[in-house]
Formats: sequence, structure tokens, C-alpha cells
Amino acid sequence: MRFASLGSGSRGNATLVQHADTTLLIDCGFSRKQLEPRLQRMGVALKDLDAVLVTHEHGDHAGGVLSVARAAGASVWTTQGTARAARFDQLPASQLKLFHAHETFTIGDIEIRPFAVPHDAREPSQFVFADGQSQLGLLTDVGEITPHIVDMLQDCDALMLEANHDEAMLENGPYPPALKRRVGGRLGHLSNRQSAELLQRLDCSRLQHLIAMHLSEKNNQPQLAQEALAAVLSCPANELDCADQDQGFDWRSLH
Repeated sequence: MRFASLGSGSRGNATLVQHADTTLLIDCGFSRKQLEPRLQRMGVALKDLDAVLVTHEHGDHAGGVLSVARAAGASVWTTQGTARAARFDQLPASQLKLFHAHETFTIGDIEIRPFAVPHDAREPSQFVFADGQSQLGLLTDVGEITPHIVDMLQDCDALMLEANHDEAMLENGPYPPALKRRVGGRLGHLSNRQSAELLQRLDCSRLQHLIAMHLSEKNNQPQLAQEALAAVLSCPANELDCADQDQGFDWRSLH
């Protein structure tokens, strides 16, 4: 199994997960015109996409889903709450696939284990992907860590983990007070500190890759996120990667 980011941040998010003959796109906050060159960088075409999984309805994650799914002929998998909030009912019934956030399902060669998270959306979820040997965890757009999240992300071989903001930068930054409260609240986004605290609660003995995701361009710096996570793993900060808003990150493989 391998994975890559096509871009991660408040201006758009999209992630690829691939194993054997199955290629999944997780979220699409980019238009079709924006997405296609990003896919091409990874050697993937629209027609290669088997399904689009959607974590929640916010525009930076779901804004391009309808146009991309129609062009690719790919099924769209989402919770019922997200489907309603994002107006995915515009898709043919055969193309829209609903899942429950506490039930495992399979698409092609990849098993998907969704889990519910606290975020200011209708019925948000995040995912663990498995290929029979390895597990890949994805966690972004979550305001606080719950015991269920900790349970779901145990024993992963790779993690894409939100490190949205530095708390001091958010407090002293340009956002208006209401937006600061939203981002830093229990239904907002994880800070560097919160991400590090989650990492401390996980068994990381199998961890091959750790990528910091969804960094705020105004309220965080890659070095701060790297230092917070590296302190938990007792490794040099420059050994950890951060997903970029424009470039994402290239393919990472699990062995």
C-alpha cells in the first residue's frame, strides 16, 4: 500500500491511497482543473480513480467532489450526514455509497475502517486503511482527542496527522476572535501540542511514516510542527515531513 497528498491546508485537501488495482481519492477540495495536474504529478489519471471518500462537507475537503466524481465515473463514499450537507444527492443513486462511521467496509483491494471525530460538521469521519499487512491512519479536522480516536489509530504503520496551528501563533495572529475560538475549540482543529499528546498515547513501534497535515499558513510553521512531534519520537525534527498546501507530498510506501 502507498499514499500521497495532492495538497493539504485551508485552500484545499486531497489524498491518494493505492494498493494493487485499487486507487482511492480521499476528499477533493480542488476543482477538476486544479486536481488533474496534481494527479498527473503522481502518475494518476482521473479514470484511474475507483472511489472518492469524503470526510466531511466543508469546501476545502468536498468542494470539488461532484465534478471530479462525475468526470472520473467514480463512486462517492460518505456518511449520510455529510451527503446531505454537501448535496451529494445530485449524484445518481448508483454512484453515491453511504457508510456508517462505526462499520468497516471494503473497496477493491483496500479495507476502510471509518471512525467518528469531533468537528463542526454534520457527520464527520476519518479513516484507517488496511491491505491485510499494513495500516495507514488519517486524522485531520478534529478539535480534540477522544479515547475512540486513540483506539482506532493504535498500531498504525503510517500516520497522516493534523498539526494545524501553534497555539501562541493562533492567539497572537490575524484571525478575528470568533475564528480563533472556532479553530482552537473542541470542534475545531488540532494544535501541534495536541497532536504530540495524541502521539504519546499511541504505540508507535510499527510506525514507518509520520506526516504532519493541514498546517495553517497563518498560524503555524513546519518547523514548529516537526519539533513538537519529533520530541515524542525522540528523533531529529528534519526526519519528519509536513504536507504542503500546493505540493502535498510524494508517494510513501508501506513495507
